[in-house]
Amino acid sequence: MDDYRPAQPLLATLKGERQTRPPLWMMRQAGRYLPEYRALRAEKGGFLDLCYDSAAAAEVTLQPIRRFGFDGAILFSDILVVPHALGQHLWFETGEGPRLAPPLADARLDELTPQPERLTPVIETVRQVKAALPPETTFLGFAGSPWTVATYMVAGAGSRDHAQARRMAYGDPARFGAIIEAIVALTIDYLCAQIEAGVDAVQLFDSWAGSLSPAQFREWVIAPNQRIVAGVKARHPAVPIIGFPKGAGAKLVAYADEVSADAIGLDETVDPHWADAALPRDLPVQGNLDPLALIAGGETLDRAVDAILDAFATRPHIFNLGHGILPDTPVENVERLVDRVRGIRVAA
Repeated sequence: MDDYRPAQPLLATLKGERQTRPPLWMMRQAGRYLPEYRALRAEKGGFLDLCYDSAAAAEVTLQPIRRFGFDGAILFSDILVVPHALGQHLWFETGEGPRLAPPLADARLDELTPQPERLTPVIETVRQVKAALPPETTFLGFAGSPWTVATYMVAGAGSRDHAQARRMAYGDPARFGAIIEAIVALTIDYLCAQIEAGVDAVQLFDSWAGSLSPAQFREWVIAPNQRIVAGVKARHPAVPIIGFPKGAGAKLVAYADEVSADAIGLDETVDPHWADAALPRDLPVQGNLDPLALIAGGETLDRAVDAILDAFATRPHIFNLGHGILPDTPVENVERLVDRVRGIRVAA
Protein backbone atom coordinates (compact mmCIF):
# COMPACT_ATOMS: atom_id res chain seq x y z
CA MET A 1 0.00 0.00 0.00
CA ASP A 2 2.91 2.39 0.73
CA ASP A 3 3.86 2.51 -2.94
CA TYR A 4 0.34 2.78 -4.31
CA ARG A 5 -0.97 6.13 -5.48
CA PRO A 6 -4.12 6.24 -7.61
CA ALA A 7 -4.51 8.57 -10.56
CA GLN A 8 -6.93 10.73 -8.51
CA PRO A 9 -6.23 10.26 -4.79
CA LEU A 10 -9.20 12.31 -3.63
CA LEU A 11 -11.69 10.47 -5.82
CA ALA A 12 -10.24 7.12 -4.75
CA THR A 13 -10.62 8.12 -1.10
CA LEU A 14 -14.25 9.09 -1.65
CA LYS A 15 -14.75 5.60 -3.02
CA GLY A 16 -13.36 4.05 0.15
CA GLU A 17 -9.62 3.65 -0.49
CA ARG A 18 -7.36 4.73 2.38
CA GLN A 19 -4.26 6.54 1.15
CA THR A 20 -0.78 6.55 2.65
CA ARG A 21 -1.28 10.27 3.06
CA PRO A 22 -4.71 11.87 2.90
CA PRO A 23 -5.63 13.96 -0.11
CA LEU A 24 -6.13 17.64 0.63
CA TRP A 25 -8.40 20.50 -0.39
CA MET A 26 -9.94 23.39 1.53
CA MET A 27 -13.45 24.76 1.62
CA ARG A 28 -13.50 28.27 0.07
CA GLN A 29 -9.97 27.63 -1.19
CA ALA A 30 -10.75 29.87 -4.19
CA GLY A 31 -11.29 33.26 -2.64
CA ARG A 32 -10.34 36.34 -0.72
CA TYR A 33 -7.17 35.13 1.02
CA LEU A 34 -5.44 34.91 -2.39
CA PRO A 35 -3.97 38.08 -3.92
CA GLU A 36 -4.70 36.81 -7.43
CA TYR A 37 -8.38 36.44 -6.51
CA ARG A 38 -8.54 39.96 -5.09
CA ALA A 39 -6.98 41.35 -8.26
CA LEU A 40 -9.51 39.58 -10.48
CA ARG A 41 -12.41 40.58 -8.23
CA ALA A 42 -11.34 44.23 -8.45
CA GLU A 43 -11.28 43.95 -12.22
CA LYS A 44 -14.64 42.18 -12.55
CA GLY A 45 -16.72 44.04 -9.96
CA GLY A 46 -19.42 42.46 -7.79
CA PHE A 47 -19.34 38.95 -6.37
CA LEU A 48 -22.45 37.76 -8.19
CA ASP A 49 -21.13 39.13 -11.48
CA LEU A 50 -17.98 37.10 -10.89
CA CYS A 51 -20.00 33.93 -10.20
CA TYR A 52 -21.93 34.31 -13.46
CA ASP A 53 -18.88 35.22 -15.58
CA SER A 54 -17.94 31.70 -16.66
CA ALA A 55 -14.39 32.48 -17.75
CA ALA A 56 -13.64 34.48 -14.60
CA ALA A 57 -15.23 31.88 -12.31
CA ALA A 58 -13.19 29.16 -14.02
CA GLU A 59 -10.03 31.19 -13.46
CA VAL A 60 -10.86 31.61 -9.77
CA THR A 61 -11.50 27.86 -9.44
CA LEU A 62 -8.09 27.11 -10.94
CA GLN A 63 -6.04 29.68 -8.99
CA PRO A 64 -5.46 27.60 -5.83
CA ILE A 65 -4.68 24.52 -7.90
CA ARG A 66 -1.89 26.37 -9.68
CA ARG A 67 -0.54 27.82 -6.43
CA PHE A 68 -0.81 24.83 -4.06
CA GLY A 69 -1.52 21.76 -6.20
CA PHE A 70 -4.47 20.69 -4.06
CA ASP A 71 -5.90 17.24 -4.76
CA GLY A 72 -9.35 18.73 -5.33
CA ALA A 73 -10.70 21.80 -7.09
CA ILE A 74 -14.08 23.12 -5.94
CA LEU A 75 -16.33 25.00 -8.33
CA PHE A 76 -16.40 28.74 -7.66
CA SER A 77 -20.03 29.72 -7.25
CA ASP A 78 -22.49 30.34 -4.41
CA ILE A 79 -25.25 28.30 -2.77
CA LEU A 80 -27.76 31.09 -3.41
CA VAL A 81 -27.80 30.67 -7.18
CA VAL A 82 -30.51 28.05 -6.49
CA PRO A 83 -33.04 30.50 -4.97
CA HIS A 84 -32.06 32.93 -7.72
CA ALA A 85 -33.04 30.26 -10.25
CA LEU A 86 -36.26 29.62 -8.31
CA GLY A 87 -37.23 33.22 -9.00
CA GLN A 88 -36.05 35.34 -6.09
CA HIS A 89 -34.01 38.46 -6.78
CA LEU A 90 -30.45 38.08 -5.48
CA TRP A 91 -27.80 40.68 -4.78
CA PHE A 92 -24.91 41.19 -2.35
CA GLU A 93 -24.66 44.25 -0.11
CA THR A 94 -21.08 45.35 0.48
CA GLY A 95 -20.07 44.39 4.00
CA GLU A 96 -23.48 42.91 4.79
CA GLY A 97 -23.82 39.80 2.66
CA PRO A 98 -26.56 38.39 0.44
CA ARG A 99 -30.09 39.71 0.01
CA LEU A 100 -33.05 37.86 -1.50
CA ALA A 101 -36.39 39.40 -2.43
CA PRO A 102 -39.18 38.92 -1.83
CA PRO A 103 -38.49 37.17 1.50
CA LEU A 104 -40.71 34.11 1.70
CA ALA A 105 -41.67 35.05 5.25
CA ASP A 106 -43.84 37.69 3.52
CA ALA A 107 -44.46 36.15 0.09
CA ARG A 108 -45.49 32.77 -1.23
CA LEU A 109 -43.37 30.41 -3.26
CA ASP A 110 -45.98 30.21 -6.05
CA GLU A 111 -45.66 33.97 -6.57
CA LEU A 112 -42.12 33.46 -7.90
CA THR A 113 -41.33 32.88 -11.57
CA PRO A 114 -38.63 30.23 -11.84
CA GLN A 115 -35.69 31.14 -14.08
CA PRO A 116 -33.55 27.99 -14.33
CA GLU A 117 -31.55 29.54 -17.15
CA ARG A 118 -29.75 31.57 -14.46
CA LEU A 119 -27.74 28.40 -13.75
CA THR A 120 -26.47 28.10 -17.32
CA PRO A 121 -23.29 30.18 -16.75
CA VAL A 122 -22.37 27.99 -13.77
CA ILE A 123 -22.57 24.86 -15.89
CA GLU A 124 -20.41 26.56 -18.52
CA THR A 125 -17.87 27.29 -15.76
CA VAL A 126 -17.76 23.56 -15.03
CA ARG A 127 -16.99 22.78 -18.67
CA GLN A 128 -14.19 25.35 -18.80
CA VAL A 129 -12.59 24.18 -15.56
CA LYS A 130 -12.78 20.53 -16.57
CA ALA A 131 -10.91 21.28 -19.78
CA ALA A 132 -8.09 22.99 -17.88
CA LEU A 133 -7.64 20.86 -14.74
CA PRO A 134 -4.64 18.56 -14.32
CA PRO A 135 -5.77 14.93 -14.74
CA GLU A 136 -4.82 14.02 -11.16
CA THR A 137 -7.08 16.71 -9.66
CA THR A 138 -10.59 15.72 -8.61
CA PHE A 139 -13.21 18.30 -9.59
CA LEU A 140 -15.87 18.93 -6.93
CA GLY A 141 -19.23 20.49 -7.61
CA PHE A 142 -21.62 21.55 -4.87
CA ALA A 143 -24.95 22.89 -3.78
CA GLY A 144 -26.44 24.19 -0.57
CA SER A 145 -28.60 21.75 1.34
CA PRO A 146 -32.31 22.61 1.53
CA TRP A 147 -32.47 23.71 5.17
CA THR A 148 -29.60 26.17 4.79
CA VAL A 149 -30.87 27.55 1.48
CA ALA A 150 -34.39 27.88 2.91
CA THR A 151 -33.17 29.99 5.83
CA TYR A 152 -32.02 32.63 3.35
CA MET A 153 -35.12 32.33 1.20
CA VAL A 154 -37.47 32.84 4.14
CA ALA A 155 -35.59 35.68 5.84
CA GLY A 156 -34.30 37.34 2.67
CA ALA A 157 -30.83 37.49 4.23
CA GLY A 158 -28.53 35.66 6.58
CA SER A 159 -29.52 35.58 10.24
CA ARG A 160 -27.94 34.68 13.56
CA ASP A 161 -30.47 32.12 14.80
CA HIS A 162 -32.57 31.42 11.66
CA ALA A 163 -35.64 32.26 13.70
CA GLN A 164 -37.94 33.11 10.79
CA ALA A 165 -37.30 29.79 9.04
CA ARG A 166 -37.64 27.87 12.30
CA ARG A 167 -40.90 29.65 13.13
CA MET A 168 -42.34 28.78 9.73
CA ALA A 169 -41.14 25.18 10.01
CA TYR A 170 -43.00 24.81 13.32
CA GLY A 171 -46.00 27.04 12.61
CA ASP A 172 -46.73 26.25 8.96
CA PRO A 173 -44.88 23.03 8.08
CA ALA A 174 -46.84 22.56 4.84
CA ARG A 175 -45.76 25.97 3.54
CA PHE A 176 -42.18 25.44 4.67
CA GLY A 177 -42.17 21.92 3.27
CA ALA A 178 -43.15 23.25 -0.15
CA ILE A 179 -40.09 25.53 -0.10
CA ILE A 180 -37.88 22.59 0.88
CA GLU A 181 -39.33 20.41 -1.89
CA ALA A 182 -38.73 23.10 -4.52
CA ILE A 183 -35.10 23.32 -3.41
CA VAL A 184 -34.72 19.53 -3.43
CA ALA A 185 -36.09 19.17 -6.97
CA LEU A 186 -33.95 21.93 -8.46
CA THR A 187 -30.85 20.82 -6.54
CA ILE A 188 -31.07 17.31 -7.98
CA ASP A 189 -31.23 18.72 -11.51
CA TYR A 190 -28.49 21.25 -10.77
CA LEU A 191 -26.05 18.70 -9.35
CA CYS A 192 -26.75 16.29 -12.19
CA ALA A 193 -26.05 19.08 -14.69
CA GLN A 194 -22.72 19.75 -12.95
CA ILE A 195 -21.86 16.05 -13.16
CA GLU A 196 -22.81 15.87 -16.83
CA ALA A 197 -20.61 18.93 -17.52
CA GLY A 198 -17.58 17.37 -15.85
CA VAL A 199 -17.42 17.34 -12.03
CA ASP A 200 -16.18 14.10 -10.46
CA ALA A 201 -18.00 14.38 -7.12
CA VAL A 202 -20.32 16.81 -5.35
CA GLN A 203 -20.73 18.22 -1.85
CA LEU A 204 -23.92 19.25 -0.06
CA PHE A 205 -23.30 22.19 2.29
CA ASP A 206 -25.70 22.42 5.25
CA SER A 207 -23.98 25.32 6.98
CA TRP A 208 -26.82 25.98 9.45
CA ALA A 209 -27.77 22.40 10.35
CA GLY A 210 -26.67 22.99 13.92
CA SER A 211 -29.53 25.38 14.68
CA LEU A 212 -32.20 22.65 14.72
CA SER A 213 -33.60 20.42 17.44
CA PRO A 214 -33.16 16.65 16.93
CA ALA A 215 -36.69 16.20 15.57
CA GLN A 216 -36.41 19.20 13.25
CA PHE A 217 -32.94 18.03 12.17
CA ARG A 218 -34.41 14.72 11.11
CA GLU A 219 -37.25 16.41 9.19
CA TRP A 220 -35.43 19.33 7.54
CA VAL A 221 -31.82 18.09 7.25
CA ILE A 222 -31.77 14.29 7.09
CA ALA A 223 -34.92 13.71 5.00
CA PRO A 224 -34.29 16.36 2.28
CA ASN A 225 -30.62 15.43 1.91
CA GLN A 226 -31.62 11.79 1.69
CA ARG A 227 -33.94 12.64 -1.21
CA ILE A 228 -31.22 14.61 -2.99
CA VAL A 229 -28.69 11.80 -2.63
CA ALA A 230 -31.22 9.27 -3.90
CA GLY A 231 -32.20 11.50 -6.82
CA VAL A 232 -28.62 12.13 -7.92
CA LYS A 233 -27.64 8.48 -7.47
CA ALA A 234 -30.59 7.37 -9.61
CA ARG A 235 -29.00 9.20 -12.54
CA HIS A 236 -25.31 8.98 -11.65
CA PRO A 237 -24.80 6.03 -9.29
CA ALA A 238 -20.99 6.05 -9.46
CA VAL A 239 -20.50 9.73 -8.55
CA PRO A 240 -19.56 10.25 -4.88
CA ILE A 241 -21.52 12.68 -2.71
CA ILE A 242 -20.09 14.37 0.39
CA GLY A 243 -22.55 15.47 3.06
CA PHE A 244 -21.50 18.35 5.32
CA PRO A 245 -24.03 19.10 8.09
CA LYS A 246 -22.12 21.77 10.03
CA GLY A 247 -22.92 21.84 13.71
CA ALA A 248 -24.64 18.45 13.72
CA GLY A 249 -22.55 17.11 16.61
CA ALA A 250 -23.85 13.76 17.86
CA LYS A 251 -26.57 13.86 15.19
CA LEU A 252 -23.83 13.03 12.67
CA VAL A 253 -24.41 9.35 13.44
CA ALA A 254 -28.05 9.46 12.31
CA TYR A 255 -27.09 11.63 9.32
CA ALA A 256 -24.47 9.10 8.21
CA ASP A 257 -26.84 6.17 8.71
CA GLU A 258 -29.83 7.66 6.90
CA VAL A 259 -28.62 10.12 4.26
CA SER A 260 -26.34 7.54 2.60
CA ALA A 261 -23.75 10.06 1.47
CA ASP A 262 -20.46 8.53 0.36
CA ALA A 263 -18.43 10.68 2.77
CA ILE A 264 -19.13 12.94 5.74
CA GLY A 265 -17.58 16.37 6.29
CA LEU A 266 -16.79 17.24 9.91
CA ASP A 267 -16.69 20.77 11.28
CA GLU A 268 -14.00 21.92 13.70
CA THR A 269 -16.17 21.35 16.81
CA VAL A 270 -16.25 17.58 16.25
CA ASP A 271 -13.75 15.53 18.25
CA PRO A 272 -12.02 13.50 15.52
CA HIS A 273 -11.41 10.55 17.87
CA TRP A 274 -15.13 10.48 18.73
CA ALA A 275 -16.03 10.64 15.02
CA ASP A 276 -13.62 7.84 14.19
CA ALA A 277 -15.20 5.64 16.88
CA ALA A 278 -18.84 6.62 16.25
CA LEU A 279 -19.06 6.58 12.44
CA PRO A 280 -19.04 3.43 10.30
CA ARG A 281 -15.49 2.08 9.93
CA ASP A 282 -15.43 2.17 6.13
CA LEU A 283 -17.06 5.60 5.77
CA PRO A 284 -14.68 8.24 4.38
CA VAL A 285 -14.52 11.40 6.49
CA GLN A 286 -13.39 14.90 5.57
CA GLY A 287 -12.00 17.57 7.84
CA ASN A 288 -11.64 19.06 10.28
CA LEU A 289 -8.96 21.68 11.01
CA ASP A 290 -10.17 24.83 12.74
CA PRO A 291 -9.76 27.73 10.27
CA LEU A 292 -8.41 29.82 13.16
CA ALA A 293 -5.64 27.29 13.78
CA LEU A 294 -4.65 27.83 10.16
CA ILE A 295 -4.47 31.57 10.81
CA ALA A 296 -2.37 30.98 13.94
CA GLY A 297 0.20 28.97 11.97
CA GLY A 298 3.50 27.77 13.39
CA GLU A 299 3.62 24.97 15.94
CA THR A 300 -0.04 25.54 16.82
CA LEU A 301 -0.95 24.60 13.28
CA ASP A 302 1.44 21.67 13.22
CA ARG A 303 -0.02 20.16 16.39
CA ALA A 304 -3.59 20.58 15.15
CA VAL A 305 -2.76 18.94 11.82
CA ASP A 306 -0.94 16.05 13.45
CA ALA A 307 -3.83 15.38 15.86
CA ILE A 308 -6.30 15.05 12.98
CA LEU A 309 -3.97 12.85 10.95
CA ASP A 310 -3.47 10.61 13.97
CA ALA A 311 -7.20 10.32 14.70
CA PHE A 312 -8.05 9.23 11.16
CA ALA A 313 -4.93 7.19 10.42
CA THR A 314 -6.82 3.94 9.88
CA ARG A 315 -9.79 5.07 7.76
CA PRO A 316 -10.29 6.84 4.40
CA HIS A 317 -9.68 10.50 5.19
CA ILE A 318 -9.65 13.73 3.19
CA PHE A 319 -7.84 16.53 4.96
CA ASN A 320 -9.81 19.77 4.98
CA LEU A 321 -10.87 22.61 7.22
CA GLY A 322 -13.86 22.42 9.52
CA HIS A 323 -15.44 25.26 7.54
CA GLY A 324 -14.32 27.80 4.94
CA ILE A 325 -10.88 29.41 4.94
CA LEU A 326 -11.02 32.95 6.37
CA PRO A 327 -10.05 35.98 4.26
CA ASP A 328 -7.18 37.05 6.56
CA THR A 329 -5.42 33.66 6.37
CA PRO A 330 -1.73 34.12 5.52
CA VAL A 331 -0.80 32.33 2.30
CA GLU A 332 2.40 31.06 3.91
CA ASN A 333 0.33 29.24 6.53
CA VAL A 334 -1.55 27.43 3.78
CA GLU A 335 1.79 26.43 2.29
CA ARG A 336 2.88 25.12 5.70
CA LEU A 337 -0.35 23.14 6.00
CA VAL A 338 0.14 21.53 2.59
CA ASP A 339 3.73 20.60 3.42
CA ARG A 340 2.72 19.20 6.80
CA VAL A 341 -0.02 16.99 5.44
CA ARG A 342 2.08 15.77 2.55
CA GLY A 343 5.16 15.18 4.70
CA ILE A 344 3.48 12.77 7.11
CA ARG A 345 2.66 9.22 6.12
CA VAL A 346 -0.25 7.61 7.93
CA ALA A 347 -0.02 4.08 9.24
CA ALA A 348 -0.20 1.46 6.51
